[in-house]
Amino acid sequence: MLFWFRFFSRWPLWALHLLGYLGGWVAWLAAPDYRKRFMANARQAGLNWSQVWGAIGQAGCMSAELPRLWLGRTPHVEWASEAAAAQAYAAGDGVVFLTPHMGCFEITAQALAQRFGQAHGTLTVLYRPARQAQLNAVMEMARNRPGLEAVPTTLSGVRQMIKALRQGQAVGLLPDQVPPDGLGQWAPFFGKPAYTMTLAARLVQQTGARPVLIWGERLAWGQGYRLHTQSLAFELSQDLATAVVQINQAMEKMVLQRPSQYLWGYARYKSPRKDN
Repeated sequence: MLFWFRFFSRWPLWALHLLGYLGGWVAWLAAPDYRKRFMANARQAGLNWSQVWGAIGQAGCMSAELPRLWLGRTPHVEWASEAAAAQAYAAGDGVVFLTPHMGCFEITAQALAQRFGQAHGTLTVLYRPARQAQLNAVMEMARNRPGLEAVPTTLSGVRQMIKALRQGQAVGLLPDQVPPDGLGQWAPFFGKPAYTMTLAARLVQQTGARPVLIWGERLAWGQGYRLHTQSLAFELSQDLATAVVQINQAMEKMVLQRPSQYLWGYARYKSPRKDN
């Protein structure tokens, strides 16, 4: 597996995105359950075919670009807005970066570490270990780099995130990722109950860190990525259940900004798995 990751990591980004775009459509045509879930999720958000069809190819691009992002030369990255991140870092209370399954979330962590790591310390990101041992080894090797530390979705990983925040550093996670049973609550996402992690809200409440929304827009024709950041438009509630709903609402607004880059095929409304 490492051989193939290294092989594709040398490809130009446009070629990887072309390969991934085609692969995304092959997966769409070949998997009826995936198509059904994709369209059901999009309709739940009040969107029609013309607003989401582009996400089919984008899902394939997300997979195909990983070798380049993990093991290859860093692609072009530009910032559409970095003020929210810079202001949160400057406050010194720690930063919780939140991004949905949208665009390229791998590049957001790398770009933050490169842009702010030297001045503000390591960015700690949460990830779910792969079930395949070989893939997990590649993930660990690729995601841990100067200014960036990846920690697993375990109690130990959460403790590392809390420690980083209390030291005034930053953490990053995907709050629309379905957590294991017992680590979340049912909360509306586009009007339908979705099992939602409480961790994002608890990190802010327990440490006083500043939440910042971020997503990496995938530019056309392999031109690279554009980073978008913004502060929450409201103060996060101290009531945990309310705060979880608020974060879901913030994720909804981000998704609707560019629905063609959201991962509509993600099983957002599935029941949580029983094991950690």
